[in-house]
Amino acid sequence: MTAPRSTAAGAHGVSGYTEQLPCQPEAVGRARAFVTKSLDTWGMREELADSGQLIVSELMANVVSHTKTDLTTVSIRRGKRRVRIEVADSSCTTPQIGFADGNSGHGRGLVLVDALSSHWGYVKYPWGKIVWAEMSVSEQ
Repeated sequence: MTAPRSTAAGAHGVSGYTEQLPCQPEAVGRARAFVTKSLDTWGMREELADSGQLIVSELMANVVSHTKTDLTTVSIRRGKRRVRIEVADSSCTTPQIGFADGNSGHGRGLVLVDALSSHWGYVKYPWGKIVWAEMSVSEQ
């Protein structure tokens, strides 16, 4: 895994890391490791690693399964009361919560993201989109 690029703390105390990954199934595990390492750096591994790993796994799996993107960018940013995970891709397809029957192995990704995050959404751009999810941070 390449070293994540760091973003210095800005005016609102937001800092973060970004990594570019190939749009391939094995990149999902790399994205999980990236999120875990970032949370560990901030001392938040115990509090947020399980949810963060599942969120980034589902967002990455959606990119791998539903787009023809070659590369994707995963970012994680820390604010005072939240951690935000973003996955950017070059597809303009709008993400939608699926409804899977009990036997299907697909269609639950964004349902899980919705359940594990305090907020989630997407932003469309001319070049593609960013799907994001935020996790609340307990006050210390």
